Amino acid sequence: MLTYLIPIEALHVLAGVFWAGTTFALARTGVEQAAQLLRPQLGAAVVAVATGAMLWFLFHRGDTSMQAHILALGAMFAVLAIGVQAVTAASSARKLSASGELDALQIRDRATTGQRIAAPLLAVTVACMAVARYL
Repeated sequence: MLTYLIPIEALHVLAGVFWAGTTFALARTGVEQAAQLLRPQLGAAVVAVATGAMLWFLFHRGDTSMQAHILALGAMFAVLAIGVQAVTAASSARKLSASGELDALQIRDRATTGQRIAAPLLAVTVACMAVARYL
């Protein structure tokens, strides 16, 4: 048994759950707490993607099966989600700290839109991981 796989997979799952959970919550409720969650959320996203890449390298490198294709599709959606969140949330947080009250509402709306775009992308990612197991 490769014992180093256990912490890699645990980090992947825990980081992914935090990332997806905060994304779904912020997409539904708005981004009042988004500034506090920005760094942990994007940090969890980076950890989830990095550990996912490690798992891919260890298990699916060169694999052309249907399972590998489904996992690759999920990975693509995860990368799109982190891109959307990095662009909208990070730029909104920077602008929010330097803006007036009127602009703050527009900036929060933009950040909420980013979370709402990323949420279904992450839902597809999670679905791909769940489905790939059985193919």
